Amino acid sequence: MSLFSSILKRRRIARSARGYLLLLSLLWLYPVGRGGAALPANDEAAPVPVRFVEGALHGFLALRTIQGDVVASGDIRQVTLGTKVEARTIFHFKDGSLSDEAVTFTQQKVFSMESYQLVQRGPAFAQDIDIHLERGNSKYRVKVKDHKNGMEKAIDGSLDLPTDVYNGMILTVTKNLPKGGSKIVHVVAFTPEPRIIQLQISPADEQSIMIEGRAQKATHYVLHPELGAWLKLLTKLAGRTPPDEHVWVLADAVPAFVKFEGPLYEGGPVWRMELATPRMASAK
Repeated sequence: MSLFSSILKRRRIARSARGYLLLLSLLWLYPVGRGGAALPANDEAAPVPVRFVEGALHGFLALRTIQGDVVASGDIRQVTLGTKVEARTIFHFKDGSLSDEAVTFTQQKVFSMESYQLVQRGPAFAQDIDIHLERGNSKYRVKVKDHKNGMEKAIDGSLDLPTDVYNGMILTVTKNLPKGGSKIVHVVAFTPEPRIIQLQISPADEQSIMIEGRAQKATHYVLHPELGAWLKLLTKLAGRTPPDEHVWVLADAVPAFVKFEGPLYEGGPVWRMELATPRMASAK
């Protein structure tokens, strides 16, 4: 064998070895589930037990920048229909954009998400998106429209969901954690292809809050996406590492939502979601 042929053979072997190692790392990172969707490896799903039963609710929300400027006003509406609860959070933005998130879940001993929908459209978002996810038939459907070039994309398929997938329910399950308790749950991230990822919910500290001049305590929880070593490296190299999110819950015998900070879409700005107080309109 000539020296030139030997060098070519060694290069082919090296390329094959690198490709094989890359394939192994991707299979470890993205184990393939039904419908080709990625599932987390070596994880046992464990749904969150119900400590406080959810009921009818109509609350008001404000969405602000971290600097405090209001970007949207919102409503959270929740009704019970038999054994199911339907919750919906809607934000109307000053620039005409809309975020409409709806989730249906059961709460028989443990919380279980049954269906999830998300519609986001308008200039406040990087793209228009319409997401539907159903546990019963394991189906998902995503429609995306890019604002820059007007290109539209639609994908659908099936997805094996762990029992602790909590899209649209993170605030609810956080309120139901025991004091000082941590929990790993799952969420489906649509990029727009669906990816099931782990989300670590951990208490960080207690902070003082004021309610009309009365001092109270709120537990600060950190929501940290567990991406795995390879995915963490790849997202860092691509400049798309998702940030931690933060939730504050009233530290009381009956917990209550206080505040949320984080992006509402992939790569979006960090916004602050807080309760809003209705006020009488000024008489003219």
